[in-house]
Amino acid sequence: MPFGLTNAPAVFMDLMNRVCKPYLDKFMIVFIDDILIYSKDEKEHEEHLKAILELLKKEELYAKFSKCEFWIPKVQFLRHVIDSQGIHVDPAKIKSVKYWASPKSPTEIRQFLGLAGYYRRFIEGFSNIAKPMTKLTQKN
Repeated sequence: MPFGLTNAPAVFMDLMNRVCKPYLDKFMIVFIDDILIYSKDEKEHEEHLKAILELLKKEELYAKFSKCEFWIPKVQFLRHVIDSQGIHVDPAKIKSVKYWASPKSPTEIRQFLGLAGYYRRFIEGFSNIAKPMTKLTQKN
């Protein structure tokens, strides 16, 4: 990729999403040049790690091993906590939603919905829950 390309992060992210698609959200998360592999146990993790390293080698993508961390039982990544049980909301972020001051204007409602909406994947029926608040942001 040419140096100084203004949309390089988006282009690289697209490449990583296409290359890693078979594994995304099964045992892998990719964000630009960060790769996170999560597994239920060490044996499964070894298999997942091997599959990803082989994939990267096949696609001629390289990781700088001095920046890699392996066998971490619990990690915070992109406002989530990932462990052997799966992906969870960061408890600190739950507090910020829970203790958010009641919004008084459409702008404040949008701000709250933006924060809460980040966790919609963890809340069944989120759109139905948020619908009344979303209506409050509309004109007339």
